[in-house]
Amino acid sequence: MSDEKNMSFLQHLEELRWRLVKSAIAIVTCAIVLFVYQEWIMDNIFLIMLDNNFISFKLLCHWFDVCTPPTPVEMQSMNVSGQFSYALWMSILGGIVVASPFIFYQLWAFIRPALKGTERSAMGGLVFYVSLLFLLGILFGYFVVTPMTIQFFGNYKISTQIQNIFTVDSYMGMILSTIFYTGLFFLLPIASYLLARLGIITADFLRKYRKHALVGVLILAAIITPPDLISQVIVSIPIALLYEIGILTAARVEKKRNKENINN
Repeated sequence: MSDEKNMSFLQHLEELRWRLVKSAIAIVTCAIVLFVYQEWIMDNIFLIMLDNNFISFKLLCHWFDVCTPPTPVEMQSMNVSGQFSYALWMSILGGIVVASPFIFYQLWAFIRPALKGTERSAMGGLVFYVSLLFLLGILFGYFVVTPMTIQFFGNYKISTQIQNIFTVDSYMGMILSTIFYTGLFFLLPIASYLLARLGIITADFLRKYRKHALVGVLILAAIITPPDLISQVIVSIPIALLYEIGILTAARVEKKRNKENINN
């Protein structure tokens, strides 16, 4: 452990390079596998959101009696390389998602030697929680946010004389970005924990601006979901819960820090 701390700057750069190389290899390996099965993935994971038999729509119909018709949308590719480009982009982003626990571990393994013993113990399990929250965010974006958005815009018509014909670029671009950014948004409790550890934010600060945050959550839900109350509530509840978890996390960090100060 002392050898790791006494590494030179160039040695640290070399270690970082190999950590990044390992992460890149994991991403490329997963991306190649996904690219091989691109047709099945496109049909059964992305285009299936246009069908009212998609699991999210079936559950919405069963639980809330809000049943939706199939989304009347035709798909087309306007660019010569459009389908290939998004098959590649889909595979790379999918590779990042699948390999994310390994990537988080590589980042943690690089940072860990620079931490003190108490800091390392305090951040035990960080890779697990980061991976869990990120993947939960991906699932929430895929099963909740994205299908509602597609269903709304796919069925919305300013005139019956205008047909909705989506390009694969806009369709896949919206799906991939929404799902990926939702995964990142679910890391809010981790961000709260790290910022609290650094003393940048406190639990009282988060409590003070709770009302402002809730307003922001409702605005965010209104932006990323169709303009109906049920959809906004479904999206708002998990985001609000994440904010509350962030408060509890910051409070726990402060309590532990005060206890350590008293013991010292």
